[in-house]
Amino acid sequence: MPLYEHVMISRQDLSNTQAEGLIEHFSTILADNGGKVVANEYWGVKTMAYKINKNRKGHYALLRTDAPAPAVQEMERLMRLHDDVMRVLTIKVDAHEDGPSVQMQKREERGDRRERPSR
Repeated sequence: MPLYEHVMISRQDLSNTQAEGLIEHFSTILADNGGKVVANEYWGVKTMAYKINKNRKGHYALLRTDAPAPAVQEMERLMRLHDDVMRVLTIKVDAHEDGPSVQMQKREERGDRRERPSR
């Protein structure tokens, strides 16, 4: 089955448990349609670059899934209809990365970055 990564932004006025409950809710929808969630991460409340539906912040979550396309389409359709979900981004990937995503890693663990040139 194809592999997907979904990033979901939900409203800022939800509690952490409600935001994590949304992850579980959409995971069960995916499982009911023949897919499975390989991993999920709750990234917490983060400030957005611009307002979405009059909100400056949102609860971010990542779902790594292994599901057929109709199951993903059904989950995305229900996410768009849900009042608490503001945005969803789905990406088809060749393979899931091992370990935590870059968003969850500490700055020291991210690897070497280019140094800024001295002025």
